Amino acid sequence: MTPSARRRLWNWARLLGAAAVIAAIIWRVGTGPFIDGLRTIDMTSIAAAAGITLMTTCCCAWRWQRVARGLGVELSLRTAIAAYYRSQFLNATLPGGVLGDVHRGVLYGRHAGDVVRVLRSVFWDRAAGQVTQVIVALFVLIVLPSPARPTVVILTLASMAIIVCVLLLGRTVTRKGSWFQTHVVHTAATDLRGISLNGWLGIFLASCVAVAGYTTIFLIAAHAVGATASPERMLPIAMLVLLAAAIPVNIAGFGPREGAAAWVFAAAGLGASYGVAAATAYGILGLVACLPGAAILALGWLRRDARTGRS
Repeated sequence: MTPSARRRLWNWARLLGAAAVIAAIIWRVGTGPFIDGLRTIDMTSIAAAAGITLMTTCCCAWRWQRVARGLGVELSLRTAIAAYYRSQFLNATLPGGVLGDVHRGVLYGRHAGDVVRVLRSVFWDRAAGQVTQVIVALFVLIVLPSPARPTVVILTLASMAIIVCVLLLGRTVTRKGSWFQTHVVHTAATDLRGISLNGWLGIFLASCVAVAGYTTIFLIAAHAVGATASPERMLPIAMLVLLAAAIPVNIAGFGPREGAAAWVFAAAGLGASYGVAAATAYGILGLVACLPGAAILALGWLRRDARTGRS
């Protein structure tokens, strides 16, 4: 099977997987929770989500700027913020949740004259965000009671074991692997050294602020649909749902996020329907909050058409 055929197969598998999750949720709780999640959103929630998203977008853009500079790519904060808004809008509307980041890397890579290096900066930027989210989630799930608390210790130990295995494998590949494998490991190590010179602490703190923003938006969505549990009870739930939302198997954001919300809300005694409604409201709030990205995308098309017309 050719690489392009495997890629198409994987894309279809992701779409079908997300569709299966959505179908299972509808079979279990009906379409009512989806409608409730949309109906209960008000202007106050939208304004709050928009303001928080502005903050998280600026933090993520600053993080990408630091990562890119560590790789030798100059990137202004203004350009990074615009590109991040655009990528968030595309991630929220296209399947998979990562196509916006690919678009961000390719578009700015062409502008900077080094698509590969910029794509690497986007990869490490996203990796920093995901790793931070996992660290924060594990901390919250260990400290606060949640339906997943009994398995958190096992997951933490398993994650540490995987990290150790990856590090050992990297050393083995560097010594005995093919030129391509050795080159990949060497490039990754060089990238990480370059990024570390720009300060991992700042990158980590910016990611923590972003995670806090996403979590707050979910709590706003949960409150809007009537899930009025205490913050200590809702925070671990939000962490679990956001971890599921990061899985790149979805249709415009819908899929594992709603499935995880239905399970964890039911396990916490809050009702699966409230979970689906809260996840739906969160998705809609996130989409509305990143609409500036649609305007930036449209403006880019108009400018490109104008240049094409002049030529």
